[in-house]
Amino acid sequence: MIQFLISILVVLAILVVLVVIHEFGHFIVARRAHVRVHEFGIGFPPRARILGRDKETVYTLNWLPLGGFVRLEGEEGESDDPRAFVNAKLRTRLVILFAGVGMNFLLAFVIFMLIAWFSDPTWTARVGLVQPGSPAAAAGIKAGTQIGTDANGNPTYDESGDLIVAVDGQRFTVFDSDGPQISNYLHAHAGQTVTVTLQHADGTESTVTTTLRPPEQASNGALGVSLTFENTGSVTHDPLTAVSLGFHRTIDASTLILRTLGDLVTNVNSISNPPVSGPIGIVTTVNTVRTELPPVYLFWLIGLLSANLAVVNVLPLPPLDGGRIFMSILQKVTGNRVNPGLERAFYLAGFLFLMTFLVWISYFDIQRSAG
Repeated sequence: MIQFLISILVVLAILVVLVVIHEFGHFIVARRAHVRVHEFGIGFPPRARILGRDKETVYTLNWLPLGGFVRLEGEEGESDDPRAFVNAKLRTRLVILFAGVGMNFLLAFVIFMLIAWFSDPTWTARVGLVQPGSPAAAAGIKAGTQIGTDANGNPTYDESGDLIVAVDGQRFTVFDSDGPQISNYLHAHAGQTVTVTLQHADGTESTVTTTLRPPEQASNGALGVSLTFENTGSVTHDPLTAVSLGFHRTIDASTLILRTLGDLVTNVNSISNPPVSGPIGIVTTVNTVRTELPPVYLFWLIGLLSANLAVVNVLPLPPLDGGRIFMSILQKVTGNRVNPGLERAFYLAGFLFLMTFLVWISYFDIQRSAG
């Protein structure tokens, strides 16, 4: 319970960071566009204290640690101030609204790039059984010592067996695959000669060369070993590769939430088991990552959440940025200012929809946690 409470505090801290960075995007672009900014708040009211002020903006710390906000002149109604958000050109309003999304994409990219540059986790495979007469046996790959059986009656082995860290010089990164790809690589190269990089129990490494079983004999494994997959290895990349990986991982993280929402809409079975998590599910995930995995996985999760926050915010739903973008474009197309009362009702309806959706998702989060 203590660990779970700590994870709740960690999630709140992550939420504040992600939302404050998002709102900072709105703030800095609004200031550069000469739109009047009344307040930049960390957390939500009631106000705890004033951190500072300049000639027109007050910077506040608020009691509810649920993110942050920027209060612009005329952002939700009419205003006679020529520097009001509502009186700015459409292009200016759109740039301000998209700036928050851009900051979250930028944060995700920076996190993914730094992970790839300094400590990119990789899959490794611990060797248990080595089949007699197999390519692994011919190459001298060391088996582990059997220490018992698991719940299904399968033998378990200690860590005295060799650890496969690369095949043909290729290391298999965790964040670029859906699971351990070492077995898939060996199976795809059945009948071919491969080099296997091993880490021995004493920490030393060596490389062995062996010819895998041909495809017709590879039903028990092309290498002839039983493997237990681990994700304790890591690799570094040069800066240019890190930038490329950071970019592609940001795109992949961004499309992940779209694919998930698409499944939620098109798959009727998802109604009884939605493939998304709400606040409770996120806390559960953070608790697992924080307590069971190296810190780099928590940073990766922060990047994933930042990219997802960017995508969700740009959806045309009130009161998200996408809803405001929709209303701004609608006003331009129709040539008329949308009735302020109707606009506020639009935002309120969207807020109620989002809250209902979160409650619905949280119900299934609780069910999954209890199960």
